[in-house]
Amino acid sequence: MLMATQNVPFDILFDYERRSLAHVAGVPDQIDAPGLWRGITFRLGSRRLAASFSEVVEIISVPPLTPVPGGEAWLLGVANLRSSLLPVVDLKQYLEGDRTVQHAGTRALVIRQTGGDVAILIDELYGQRNFHAGQLVSSQDIGTGGYAPFVRQAYQVGELVWGVFDMTRLTRTPDFRQSAAA
Repeated sequence: MLMATQNVPFDILFDYERRSLAHVAGVPDQIDAPGLWRGITFRLGSRRLAASFSEVVEIISVPPLTPVPGGEAWLLGVANLRSSLLPVVDLKQYLEGDRTVQHAGTRALVIRQTGGDVAILIDELYGQRNFHAGQLVSSQDIGTGGYAPFVRQAYQVGELVWGVFDMTRLTRTPDFRQSAAA
């Protein structure tokens, strides 16, 4: 048998298989461990935020938009997503007044609200992350300004502070509901 160090494709694949079988990923009691919180992490302006898995329906690229006459500036328009109309909101503009700069990698989080889903633009998607109770810190620095009603807790991992953004509270805010219920 050839050694994996010779970089023969079969041997490389065999080595991958051997290492993956030896790795125990996501033991169920570790995934659902007490004090563990999991969420989708993203950046909005200069803030690193996380939203609960239960609040994010899906993550999409920004679809073509049709403007809504008379809508708020932060309501970018509506999109046809699998034959359903989906309002698309610039969350940074709603909270900070500054428009999100869109590029090919811009993503939107689809979240549930009464009457149908809504997509919110984010600056950058980081993916899923696990946090544990020992990482809880004050949200006073990250939950300021327009973020204050929506960021009530935060986790610190190394030097980074991740604010937990309450999407449910956002969708219950009267001005957001009125404009995002296209």
